[in-house]
Amino acid sequence: MKLFVIDGDAVSEFAGEPGERLLDACQRAGLPLEGTCGGDMACATCHVVVRAGDFDRLPPASEEEEDMLDLVPNARRTSRLACQIVLTPALEELGLSLPTA
Repeated sequence: MKLFVIDGDAVSEFAGEPGERLLDACQRAGLPLEGTCGGDMACATCHVVVRAGDFDRLPPASEEEEDMLDLVPNARRTSRLACQIVLTPALEELGLSLPTA
């Protein structure tokens, strides 16, 4: 499935597989997401900002994910942890950006 990372005016396509975590697809594509905790929601090193028009296609964040995002200094309304997003066909062409420090 097609996914997009947006960096300013530049848009790059990368691939994901249904059933895998967005974090794994991003790492395979060489995007600089650490995922230090391995997806255990003990860090926020896989913080992404989902394109506003795509945000409502995601399942809601859990309370634990919301709590972790509260610790992220540059979190936005459409911030999510990539380790908590499981790709499905409904997320085809999902767009995201990587927050800057």
